[in-house]
Amino acid sequence: MDFKTLFELMKKANMPPQADICADEAARLKKLQKPAKPVDVVMDTDACNEVDDQFAIAYALKRADRLHLQALYAAPFCHMHAETAQKGMERSYDEILKVLTLADKAALKDRVYRGSCQFLPDENTPVRSPAAEDLIARGMAHDPENPLYVLAIGAITNVASALLLEPRLKDHLVVIWHGGTALDWPACISFNACQDIAATRVVMGSGVPFVMQPGAGVAYSLTTSVQELEYWLQGKNPLCDYLVKIYKEVAGQWHKTPVWSHPLVDVAAVSWLLDDAPYMNDRLVPTPLISYTGHYEFDPRRPLMRYVYFMNRDAILSDLFTRISQ
Repeated sequence: MDFKTLFELMKKANMPPQADICADEAARLKKLQKPAKPVDVVMDTDACNEVDDQFAIAYALKRADRLHLQALYAAPFCHMHAETAQKGMERSYDEILKVLTLADKAALKDRVYRGSCQFLPDENTPVRSPAAEDLIARGMAHDPENPLYVLAIGAITNVASALLLEPRLKDHLVVIWHGGTALDWPACISFNACQDIAATRVVMGSGVPFVMQPGAGVAYSLTTSVQELEYWLQGKNPLCDYLVKIYKEVAGQWHKTPVWSHPLVDVAAVSWLLDDAPYMNDRLVPTPLISYTGHYEFDPRRPLMRYVYFMNRDAILSDLFTRISQ
């Protein structure tokens, strides 16, 4: 079959020419390179779920030299601290405001938005929320050449809803998500992924430029201890004192042995955008999907994503502690 005949068949099937496909993929791959200049970011966080979100918010606020934080979205969660997704979202909303107050960033409070009051009912039905609406408006206002970066460190319901409501949004965003497990892990059961598998599948299947930072096998290396936090943060400022306090109270509930540590995995999303230290290694791989049984579905034909497979624990936490204790 000659090229002209193939082109006509593609037109009849409403398929774009191969050149257009290549151009679209080249644009996606360009956005998956670490930005060489400061960028606009929004943070989508289940801030009251545990303790690492608060550290991530504080870190983003303290790296204003690289990150221009435009808005924060309260993500839903549901477990022992919240009986329903809506209660989890409301608790996250309140916790974001508390961290901003302690960080002396009250001016940002007007740009904190409530997110989804429930998880996606299926992969085709968005959940409207102030967070999703703001992400659409803010993202579409960014030129595709200078996209808005989304630091997604919770169940990704808000982002999925925005992409379902406005499919063109994928060309205006880069999504950096902490979720799932290392790709060679036996299963991909992680809190952020499995709270809303439908949303996870929507985002990973949308074609949006996507950076995946797994928990188990990768980001769990970002572990710290009470003793380390007391040494670096205790008494430095009200925000640091609060972070040490909640780490002792909340993280301590998960551990029953005399010697324990706990990871601050969500700070990795912030770290990926920083290029002034050897923070992490990544590579391009076809984007998998997460099945409803909690396993990866691989297909080498799927669009490429950037997969983080190693994190330099000492470099990341050194910068984190230095910045937030100033």
